Amino acid sequence: MQRQLAVILTVLLTVSAIGPAVAGAGTGTGAAVQDAEVQCDYPLTMTDATGEDVTIEDEPESVVTLYPGDAQLAYSIGAEDTVVGMPVGQYTESLEAGDRTDITKDDGVTPVAEEIINLNPDVVLAANVALYNQDLLEQLEDAGITVVVLDTANSLDDVRENVRVTGQVTGECDGAEETLQWMNERLEIYENALENESAPLAYYDGGESGDTHGTETFQHDVMTTAGLTNLAAEEGQVEWGQMNSEVVVNANPEWIVYPDSDRWDAPPSTADLDGVTAIQEDNIVAVDDNAMSQPGPNVVYAIETIIENVHPDVYSEIEGDLEAVDEEYRDDGNESDGGSESDGDNESAIPGFGTAAALIALLAAAGFVARRR
Repeated sequence: MQRQLAVILTVLLTVSAIGPAVAGAGTGTGAAVQDAEVQCDYPLTMTDATGEDVTIEDEPESVVTLYPGDAQLAYSIGAEDTVVGMPVGQYTESLEAGDRTDITKDDGVTPVAEEIINLNPDVVLAANVALYNQDLLEQLEDAGITVVVLDTANSLDDVRENVRVTGQVTGECDGAEETLQWMNERLEIYENALENESAPLAYYDGGESGDTHGTETFQHDVMTTAGLTNLAAEEGQVEWGQMNSEVVVNANPEWIVYPDSDRWDAPPSTADLDGVTAIQEDNIVAVDDNAMSQPGPNVVYAIETIIENVHPDVYSEIEGDLEAVDEEYRDDGNESDGGSESDGDNESAIPGFGTAAALIALLAAAGFVARRR
């Protein structure tokens, strides 16, 4: 329980969150796909983490994305035309909400059941964090609205699965598979280029209280895929948690990675880490907060940013290949429609793909802020 609360006190409200998928009854069931084969026709039946089934009778014509990360994920596969309601505000400003209904309490984060029910959507796509808003889920269930809750993403493979499931839920399986192909080609370029490179020890400084990620997190996969050795994993940490600054100092990491956010201008724990090599040699990498915290296609940009800084010679060799992959998948060469950026210089190759704004959200019922989104 302490570990779970520590996670809740960090990153929240994106494609995936802590805990099992929400289970429900009747048409208002929370679900996460476990099927080995992707079903892209309807009626569509999905099985949640508890073994309960949810059925979508027809291809959805109207979708509500419950949290900002859900909206980003739907847009990333070209499903934005089906989205009728979403969080609208600073956390989704890059997604061009247009005349879509803001389903939040004017904060761009906290969903309001009445707003969703009034839209009467065919399906609601929800991050697993919806588990912590049982009142909302019960109201949607009582209204006969089908809710599909995504599984927690503990790895890059899980990120891929959430992309695929979103394609099923929104009727955009082709768009999801195209996005996955784009992701996979980029990831293959990274992995091949770094195959014979050393992996320096790095500490991810995720918050002022020493929040960092260990194994069984997709952020760990981001770090290792980018050619780093994750200090928290080396110290035996699993999932998100806190690391004492003395442990970091004793380990003496060569690099520090931290989320670029308006909450801080430098690694949050810098004052406690003055003596480590990373600080002394200014080996510090700021990664886009969204790209590093949301389990969606933008994770490839977090990896790219790390490689560019930690392995600059490798990056110079693969930069052209990455641009070629982006161009291959770009929608009719249109670079401005829903374009995404990470650290200001990476554009997405996928139609409708956009980087959601930084997601620091309050759980209204409990007053928690989460790091793992």
